[in-house]
Amino acid sequence: MIFRRRTSIPPADDGSVLLLTLGYALLAVALILVCVCATDLLIAQKRLDAVADAAALAGADGFVVSVDGDRVRAELDDDAVRTQAETVLSAVAQDTRLVDAGTPDGVSARVTVMRDWHPPLLSAFLPASVRLEATGTSRTALR
Repeated sequence: MIFRRRTSIPPADDGSVLLLTLGYALLAVALILVCVCATDLLIAQKRLDAVADAAALAGADGFVVSVDGDRVRAELDDDAVRTQAETVLSAVAQDTRLVDAGTPDGVSARVTVMRDWHPPLLSAFLPASVRLEATGTSRTALR
């Protein structure tokens, strides 16, 4: 009697490459979504910085000139800075809120603004909203 050894055929791996490709494609799409949202967040923060700087610059223009003998001095007060900053915010950015506006030393205007950022694309990896805040400072001086 002759015994023949049965050789087993290894299982086919046809589907594993497809699953690996789908996994990497999903990972690439998730990475692209996160990068797009991170870029939009950076741009939104830069725009908010620009609005805060513009409001502080306008607030520094609300000075009152005072004369003490031979000295002429530009002085700011909190109400004038706030009024100027609110005017700029109402004209430039409707979704931006004024947090604080005032003058810490009488010659510089400091304005803090905030807004909520929402991601442009829906993603399970990102929060639904992020609160952004920016502070701008401008100094006024007479020479």
